[in-house]
Amino acid sequence: MHADEPGTDAPLVRRLIAAQFPHWSALPVERVGAAGTANAMYRLGDDLVVRLPRTAGSADDIATEHHWLPRLAPGLPVAIPAPLGAGVPGEGYPHPWSVYGWLDGSCPAVGDTAEAVPLARDLARFVTALHRADPTGGPPSYRSEPLAARDRAVRKALADLTTEIDTAAAAEIWQTALRVPAPAGPPVWIHADLQPGNMLTADGRLTAVIDFGCLGLGDAAVDLIAAWYVLPAAARDTFRTAVEADDAAWARGIGWALSIALMELQYYRETNAFMADTARHVIAEILADQRQRA
Repeated sequence: MHADEPGTDAPLVRRLIAAQFPHWSALPVERVGAAGTANAMYRLGDDLVVRLPRTAGSADDIATEHHWLPRLAPGLPVAIPAPLGAGVPGEGYPHPWSVYGWLDGSCPAVGDTAEAVPLARDLARFVTALHRADPTGGPPSYRSEPLAARDRAVRKALADLTTEIDTAAAAEIWQTALRVPAPAGPPVWIHADLQPGNMLTADGRLTAVIDFGCLGLGDAAVDLIAAWYVLPAAARDTFRTAVEADDAAWARGIGWALSIALMELQYYRETNAFMADTARHVIAEILADQRQRA
């Protein structure tokens, strides 16, 4: 998926565990999926998971996660990853890496209408609790910049995607988002990547939020991307009402969701079918919302 991404496999994980965490060396190792863009994941026994960053940038997130996740977890209504071990480069693998507690559940189907309203309320409770966490000392989020700072990259993505989507309509929505006022208050804690692959559900309810690589302080509207990445249209009003998003915040949320999806489709259309299909879905949902409002 990425240039210069190191190769990983189960034997490598076994060697790393044996060298750095020998008390876990007898546990079986099994690869978990292949869609994750930031980390390659391997289940370690029944209760643990090993995360190997795919890029140096993802490796840089480890220290933030290990420091802040245990501090944020008690105030959140669902489980988040619990860091249990911090590995260092070795056995030919070049990055720091981590061992976390395993969290059961399955990723929600994109746009699934079954039990969407309860999921919307669960997401709103998580987002609201995270945004209310004490921001003292928190680092800026990976997505802490104003929308205007993304304009050049969005325009480049639009130019590259003329055969994939209705770029004229998308450009109009993007231009509208750029005119929205900036947030009035101070930055808050945001997950900043609330996509289907970063949350777990059971029986239609949210049970965990995972992959906090974008964690930090930023505009609360960034977390509104879940409305288009995860929820069907029928549940969006429930989510918006529950998080008390005003018109400006909602419009910025549209801008964030559109900009992220455009750049993900541009980047992953040849390398990660799941991410590309998700991005296409998000763009289509935003365009459909716009047509309904017109």
